[in-house]
Amino acid sequence: MIDSRSAPYGAFVLRVALGLMWVSHALLKYAVFTIPGFAGFLGSLGLPEALAWPVFLAELIGGLLIIAGVYARHVALLLIPVMAGAMSVHIPNGWLFSAAGGGWEYPGFLIVASFALWLIGDGAFALRARPLFFVGTAAR
Repeated sequence: MIDSRSAPYGAFVLRVALGLMWVSHALLKYAVFTIPGFAGFLGSLGLPEALAWPVFLAELIGGLLIIAGVYARHVALLLIPVMAGAMSVHIPNGWLFSAAGGGWEYPGFLIVASFALWLIGDGAFALRARPLFFVGTAAR
């Protein structure tokens, strides 16, 4: 049974935590690896280096939109392919993200949490929570 009185606040906590994780994932690319370094990494995988900025911006802007609750459930769903791409790179490294080259636990968790937010909805304090793509119902 879901407690309808507290569920919107639980979704809010999930939304903010998830958004912060997306933002921190983007900022890691910017501040630690640098965008040119991330581009070089993508190139070493045989991917276009030009994807570095779009991936960084998708994670950063998407995370900020999720935190603010601007169509958060749909932004979370749209970010899943980005993280699925990252996870595909990390699968050969094993489960733990602390493994050499990083495992797939962190990307896997972000995918599941993003999907859960899409299913649950934006939660309390969302700036723009009405349904988009004819999915879900508006928060009350």
